[in-house]
Amino acid sequence: MSILEYTALELAGQIRKKEISCREAVEAVFGQIKRNEESLNCYISLDREAALRQADAVQKKIEDGTLTGPLTGVPVAVKDNICTRGRKTTCASKILEGFVPPFDAFAVKKLKEAGCILIGKTNMDEFAMGSTTETSAFGATGNPWDPAHVPGGSSGGSAAAVAAGEAFLALGSDTGGSIRQPAGFCGVVGMKPTYGTVSRNGLIAYGSSLDQIGPLCRDVADCAALLEAVSGRDAMDSTSLERETDFTAALSADVKGLRIGIPRDYFTEGLDAEVRQAVLGAAQKLAQLGARVEEFDLSLVEYAIPAYYTIASAEASSNLERFDGIKYGYRTADYDGLHDMYKKTRSEGFGTEVKRRIMLGSFVLSSGYYDAYYLKALRVKAMIKEAFNDAFSRYDCILGPVAPAPAPKKGESLTDPIRMYLGDIYTISANLAGLPGISLPCGLSSRGLPIGVQLLADCFQEKKLISAAHAYEQARGSFPLCPALESAS
Repeated sequence: MSILEYTALELAGQIRKKEISCREAVEAVFGQIKRNEESLNCYISLDREAALRQADAVQKKIEDGTLTGPLTGVPVAVKDNICTRGRKTTCASKILEGFVPPFDAFAVKKLKEAGCILIGKTNMDEFAMGSTTETSAFGATGNPWDPAHVPGGSSGGSAAAVAAGEAFLALGSDTGGSIRQPAGFCGVVGMKPTYGTVSRNGLIAYGSSLDQIGPLCRDVADCAALLEAVSGRDAMDSTSLERETDFTAALSADVKGLRIGIPRDYFTEGLDAEVRQAVLGAAQKLAQLGARVEEFDLSLVEYAIPAYYTIASAEASSNLERFDGIKYGYRTADYDGLHDMYKKTRSEGFGTEVKRRIMLGSFVLSSGYYDAYYLKALRVKAMIKEAFNDAFSRYDCILGPVAPAPAPKKGESLTDPIRMYLGDIYTISANLAGLPGISLPCGLSSRGLPIGVQLLADCFQEKKLISAAHAYEQARGSFPLCPALESAS
């Protein structure tokens, strides 16, 4: 069995038993990167020598008994909007050219404490604004199942790296589905925890009330272990929470009596027939395991897209105001005065999609439109949360698709931004309501592209999601390896 075929927990077990060394694991990952990175472009930056030095340091701590955790020695990738001390963090944007943070994000500190080995920073949509990882200033990422297709976004680099064996684990961020959707497109497991479960300290903000860091992994057990490793209260983030984080305790295959609701609103016009069949097949599998599955009406679904893009763009226009060419990053070479420098720096440094959302956000926050758009969107957000509260009074989990169709070809979404926005219809409600959600593969399309199923639960009910997802995964059996990883086996 190839090293790359192990899950993260299996690899860590082999390292503890001294069957594999940390250095061998890192070398295997960099060998896979060398084979596939030209066609996939999963990473913005890599540091092989630093990773090998860290591997040797971790190996010594394993041998002297200092590090004994379940993920010790595992190579991990981090999305490039999460700060890493001494390593470039660009948000896939020209405007952060050359920025090297002087500190680690809280989640990165927790990874290092767990004994994980940082491989590099993964590609993403610029400032996490996009659903395809095509808006990156460093070029598009390819889907490991077919590089002519997108891997999803904005955490497409992280999802593609895990699927292709270019990392065993990865961190992403989810503002409107940016972990769950690329996980669905790339055939891996992705989870957005309840808002506040993972500190946002060190995450470069897009929409502060919506952003959340979460794991992308090969299977549900890895996902639970990684979430457990990076969760916790952080004094530097007032929105982070003190809560129980023993998520691996939920890895049970028993879902008897679990109440699962399927929103009829998710299965209307616009849903691909193959996606419908695969997702309903997953629901049937859970029913066979003893879960109580039934359909219901989830109101306000059609209002989620406009509410989300109004709120997210408004917060983005405020958060990205700090990038002006003065303190760090890119500065235009030719300017006449301070205001001209601001204008030219931002015009040259930001990409098209980021400019579009900044302009939309500035518009909805402007005098005369604030009440008509932004405040109305906040009221809709509250109504969506109430609709979910009502649903979770009757159901433990809600099951549905991750996206309306499998991964589109590169270029298709960028020509029609509205179509790209509508692709988030099944994922954004979880961010508006602060809910946890998990996506995992449930089938392959006729073109051989993964199809994902999504499970949502009420706030702080990650264990129910992990239990249901693990039970389905066990019943489904092993999901096929993607061609990029299969060729290395």
